Amino acid sequence: MFAQIIQGRTSDAEAVRTALDRWMEELQPGATGWLGSTVGVSDDGRFVAVARFESAEAAGRNSERPEQSRWWEETQRFFDGEVTFADSEDVDVDLPGDPDSAGFVQVMQGRVTDRERARELIARLSTKEMADFRPDILGTVMINHGTDRWSQVIYFTSEAEAREGERTEAPPEVQGVMEELMALTPEPPEFIDLRQPLLYAPPATGAGVPTPREAPEAARAVERSS
Repeated sequence: MFAQIIQGRTSDAEAVRTALDRWMEELQPGATGWLGSTVGVSDDGRFVAVARFESAEAAGRNSERPEQSRWWEETQRFFDGEVTFADSEDVDVDLPGDPDSAGFVQVMQGRVTDRERARELIARLSTKEMADFRPDILGTVMINHGTDRWSQVIYFTSEAEAREGERTEAPPEVQGVMEELMALTPEPPEFIDLRQPLLYAPPATGAGVPTPREAPEAARAVERSS
């Protein structure tokens, strides 16, 4: 699997969303090998998109399409300043639940001093014990990029349940692993909260043009405001 992390700042989240919806309608049918994207804007305007492809080659073919270049030229004007891209084929997915039903998504980013040891520790957390400890976590996507950077996308049932889970005391085995992981991080990780995540995915076979799956909490917020 290949993942691309796109980040920037925007003061017009609605315009960015409209552009993404247009990509889904007009460009997605030709994006062979695209597996899905998680997109959101934090309360302070930080934009994050994680696009997944079957391979780096599939992502490259998508980027080379003229219509993709035109779409990006039009879309990048909605960002305030530079937009950064991080590519990686070092991607691990863990799905104890259904991330498509997530009501809250959190992106963690940081540095690591021993990537292989961190990988071993994270694998130990992907157990039934961890799932029982944090049933609010529906899935994670761990992406290692650059020489020592990592980004983890965490899908939660809801923000309220995520915050409650944070206050729950971890079992000793889990706590020990988490403490060792933190010791491998030379600086505190950054947290980006996506309270209205957009979960884009290819259509099912035979389906029409898909629309983004809004998180349940976001959908309810729209209903309350209408």
